[in-house]
Amino acid sequence: MAKEMIAMILAGGQGSRLYALTQNLAKPAVPFGGKYRIIDFPLSNCVNSGIDTVGILTQYQPLVLNEYIGNGQPWDLDRLYGGVHVLPPYQQASGSDWYKGTANAIYQNLSFINRYDPQYVIILSGDQICKQDYNDFLRFHKENGAEFSVAVMEVPWDEASRFGLMVTDSDGRITEFQEKPKQPKSNLASMGIYIFNRDILEKYLREDEANPNSSNDFGNDIIPSLLRDNRKMYAYRFNGYWKDVGTISSLWEANMEIMDPEHSGINLFDEDWKIYSRNSGLPGHKIGTEAVIENSMITDGCRIDGSVKHSILFAGVKVESGAQVQDAVIMGNTVIKSGAKVSHCIIAENAVIGENAVVGAMPDDGETGVATVGPGVEIGKGAVIGPKAMVNNHVKDGDSQW
Repeated sequence: MAKEMIAMILAGGQGSRLYALTQNLAKPAVPFGGKYRIIDFPLSNCVNSGIDTVGILTQYQPLVLNEYIGNGQPWDLDRLYGGVHVLPPYQQASGSDWYKGTANAIYQNLSFINRYDPQYVIILSGDQICKQDYNDFLRFHKENGAEFSVAVMEVPWDEASRFGLMVTDSDGRITEFQEKPKQPKSNLASMGIYIFNRDILEKYLREDEANPNSSNDFGNDIIPSLLRDNRKMYAYRFNGYWKDVGTISSLWEANMEIMDPEHSGINLFDEDWKIYSRNSGLPGHKIGTEAVIENSMITDGCRIDGSVKHSILFAGVKVESGAQVQDAVIMGNTVIKSGAKVSHCIIAENAVIGENAVVGAMPDDGETGVATVGPGVEIGKGAVIGPKAMVNNHVKDGDSQW
């Protein structure tokens, strides 16, 4: 059964600009964002985009990366037909072994690609932090009748000469490629993410391999060859979050940006586009500038901007600014809204405690009651739940229950 599109992730880079971090580690295996590795981002994009067949082309220091990927189960890529495959270089009868360039790495794995008879192949980088829906990209590729498409981002004109640039006509068709030019004609920077029709990819990889003067690189060799032959080439404008983390400063910046999702555009708490990891579950918890936490147990994925004292918060709990939680057990994914006071109680999962609501009370001498709120229950704004109340139904704004 043929696959419509499969993904190939170039993950063989030595990452020499990351110095000490990559002495014994492939760049895509570098840890990121508290509980992830860089490779989690292209893998998660594939899964979220419905791509279930992924080849990861490794070369430099692959042991940790191989162990981390394993059978692909954390990304739902442990498939009998397809799934994730780590593809190191290997000695062939023709004599080639180490990957000589990005194009040669894909060339050496044409037999893997052809096993699945895909119509399209998407080629990704294993050293970028990016959240991208590849379905949108493929739709663009098909609608334009393209043979090759490249994802591009607009960059400031004064920085354009640092990038490989795609010059396009008014329809987005690529007319010229400039590699780090002194005088740029475009500010559309290549992200190094390509979609090829499979037959075009194979034709040009075979021609490139037969050319003894080629550096076997997509940017230097394959794209110029496609342009020379006037192939249908299009630039897909991407406007989400993308960062090449090939340097220490860019890796640090990307880590800092996850703490400010509203401005940076990278939100690890996005339920609609999860980033999967071998360290399964939610992202690390995030503690805001106004938060107060004392003697408490906080689990993955909590976001705390209020006060939490002597309490246990299960995964994914959100405590908004000005909310107070004390002596409480708050189960998974519950939201405590701003100004709410929650104390000496148990609140089950997926509950919402409204703004300025009061749930429970610290006991007077001899009191034994524990207020309880059931799963999925919404407590309205300004509502009061007494210290012994057992609440299984929604409570309207301003109401009370004892």
